[in-house]
Amino acid sequence: MSQLTQEAITGSAARGSGYRAWRRVTPYFGVLPFLTLATLFLLWPTISVMTGAFQDSKGHFTFTSVHDVWTSSTHLAIFKNTLLLSGETALIGAILGALLSYAVATGKPDGILRRIWVSATGVLAQFGGVMLAFGFVATFGFNGFITTFVKSFAPHSFFANPSWLYGITGLAFVYCFFQIPLMFIVFLPAIDNLRPNWREASDSLGGSTWEYWRRVGIPVLTPSFLGSSLLLFANAFSAYATAASLISQGSIITPLEISGSLSSETGLANAATAKALSFGMVAVVVVVMALYTLLRRKVSKWEKS
Repeated sequence: MSQLTQEAITGSAARGSGYRAWRRVTPYFGVLPFLTLATLFLLWPTISVMTGAFQDSKGHFTFTSVHDVWTSSTHLAIFKNTLLLSGETALIGAILGALLSYAVATGKPDGILRRIWVSATGVLAQFGGVMLAFGFVATFGFNGFITTFVKSFAPHSFFANPSWLYGITGLAFVYCFFQIPLMFIVFLPAIDNLRPNWREASDSLGGSTWEYWRRVGIPVLTPSFLGSSLLLFANAFSAYATAASLISQGSIITPLEISGSLSSETGLANAATAKALSFGMVAVVVVVMALYTLLRRKVSKWEKS
């Protein structure tokens, strides 16, 4: 009898532990769709690019494609344009977005102005691609509203000649349209986390506004500002749809060059070249996002304190 009782207790415990293990695993089933999509559309393409950049047409390991791409003055010049475009728009977007964040944060926390700006920037940060390009073409293009208006009153001014819109200058101008709202969204929490008692302590000790920002505000916000700037850089560096919709001829940035290497209308398509270019972009994005993660860890310490 004691043996049967012991076996029953053992079996019951085993079933109980199995049930508890099942309950611990069950909540993770909700993220399976996300993990599946991330694997299919992010992880697998990245692995394909990383491996394909070092393979020839027969699948053999080689450095030829990478060497040919990164020793070509043409490819390097276009890659430099991409880095400069991303850096310039990230810097402009970071500065203007940070100032906008501070202006909104100093208002009423539940005011109508703050709600309007948060809602508007949430939409504008995602407004890109064909719609954004069409909006700028309709406004600043050869037959755009602003161009037509300026030609009537100042035919020799800058905006009277819309050719600027279809180059690096135009891309930088268009990219800032979504870079500034994105900076506002990611930097506003850092502004909100500035403790009011820090400013009160500075004032009670006789510190001026400049001394408060120099000794407290700027040092505290610098990691958040740099991290947000890196995020803006990665956002502009990997942008494709807006540039492809605005510039139909030529490859002035690397994403357009990759597209041209995959589907050239002049018979110059080369998948190996496209993967070698993509490998360089992936390497830059990995470094940028690694730095962003390190900065976010530093920021999270004082945000939780």
